[in-house]
Amino acid sequence: MTSDAQRFDEEELDVQRSLSALRLMADVSTVLGSSLDSEDVLRRLARLLVPALADWCSACRIDGGVRRVAVVHRDPEVEAPPGAEGPLPEPDPVSKSPVERVMIGEGPLVVTDEPEPDSALSREHRELTDALGRRTEILVPLQARRRVLGVLSLMRTAPERTVNDDDLVLVEDLAHRAALALDNALLYAAQRDAAQNFQRALLPELPEPDSLHMAARYAPAHEGAEVGGDWYDAFVLPDGVTALAIGDVSGHDLAAAVQMSRMQSMLRTLAWDHQEPPSAILRRLDGLLEFVSAQTATAVFGRIEGERGGPHYFHWSNAGHFPPLLVTEDGQTRFLESGHDVLLGVGRGWERIDTREELPPGAKLLLYTDGLVERRGEEIDRGMVRLRREAAHYAGESVDALCDGLLENLPESAEDDVVLLAVRIP
Repeated sequence: MTSDAQRFDEEELDVQRSLSALRLMADVSTVLGSSLDSEDVLRRLARLLVPALADWCSACRIDGGVRRVAVVHRDPEVEAPPGAEGPLPEPDPVSKSPVERVMIGEGPLVVTDEPEPDSALSREHRELTDALGRRTEILVPLQARRRVLGVLSLMRTAPERTVNDDDLVLVEDLAHRAALALDNALLYAAQRDAAQNFQRALLPELPEPDSLHMAARYAPAHEGAEVGGDWYDAFVLPDGVTALAIGDVSGHDLAAAVQMSRMQSMLRTLAWDHQEPPSAILRRLDGLLEFVSAQTATAVFGRIEGERGGPHYFHWSNAGHFPPLLVTEDGQTRFLESGHDVLLGVGRGWERIDTREELPPGAKLLLYTDGLVERRGEEIDRGMVRLRREAAHYAGESVDALCDGLLENLPESAEDDVVLLAVRIP
């Protein structure tokens, strides 16, 4: 009976271990699939592995250098030494230390008696293990497409907590899943950076007219890795007047970016060649769009008119875009809602409207795209009120401070690109 009972207890223990391993794999898969930030992936993974597989864990990312991004201990009162997270020395290709062997793809390695450090990186690793304790260490590479993307160090400090074959099988499986998630995150980041660089390359440099102070900003959406159709432009016309434009082409893909670039070039050419009111320029653009694109777009095109000493006027036409915002020196704000008209691409032959309004000295004129005011699940009126309130805080500051301040208040989950163009009247 005693033997049967003992066998039953062992079988039940095996079942419990298997269930725990399955739950851990399920949790890891869920967590790894919920982020496309490489460092966030490693931090989440380290938090899951402690205390399930280790008393404490560190995670390093390898991408043009080595960086320790997470140190997690099972005891929340135990803190890692200052500077534990951050850049690490480059691996020494001739080092025999376990951590550097793993960084070139060897492993997983189970280390109980670590050799004396023989490189700057191994000394950094020893300092951390001495500070937090280590009895047994599992070093595992995170490898995908024949490249080591990171390293996990799982530390066990209790003598009775040994490493068995089942542990190694589980660790290898989890490391394989983590490596795929890390590889996906790095690929996504590369695609996102390429898209953002392409988008920025399409946006022009601002002119430097004698009497006006100007600033522009482009902030990509935090979600997604595509180029979009948001754009701005500012240039000095042959008659010395500064022209301003901002717009948004429908869509959020390469086609939208290409159309955005075309529209920006066409508008600039039309404004340069034809000394006409803004409404006439947009009407000409309507006619051209019929032949080059089926996409619709919004835009504001205007001129800052007036002599150097003032007064200055904003002469504009609005093709379905959000109204410009005027911010006076004393903090008063209002939207310039006159002259609002139909979208570009749907109004060929439409007699568009011009509006002309005097701009008070020291005032700021802000043009923007919809990503600044739109939030998922929120009425647009709330976003417009929020913009007025936030802009008023920067009434007495520079146009750069205004643009930077508005972007700082964007939520981390912003779903659309934001373009800002601000002008300060002397």
